[in-house]
Amino acid sequence: MTLVQLREFLLSQPGATEDTPFGPEILVYRIAGKMFALVDWQAEPLSINLKCEPELALLLREIHPEVKPGWHMNKQHWNTVTLSENLDAELWQGWIVHSYERVVAGLPRARRPQAVKP
Repeated sequence: MTLVQLREFLLSQPGATEDTPFGPEILVYRIAGKMFALVDWQAEPLSINLKCEPELALLLREIHPEVKPGWHMNKQHWNTVTLSENLDAELWQGWIVHSYERVVAGLPRARRPQAVKP
């Protein structure tokens, strides 16, 4: 998996934008101004912070060695995922969608993308 593939998937979420408010080394992905993913694009392998339902976050950390408490984030609600070759693309893509949907669900209805119905 490459940075190009990861960026394409993140930006394919309805209304998603990318910026670098913390400096050029961290790519931040937002929906309606709210973060749903942060990518350390210089890490080898790539790593990504994703929002997660707290109980699921704990379970994923137990099951997958690539999933750790969110680095520099609220560890109850965020995981840091190392996108190693051993991690199936369906898993990390599903976790990105989960993060995106959690953020969208917290938005006022008027700010939610039209294509999303949580």
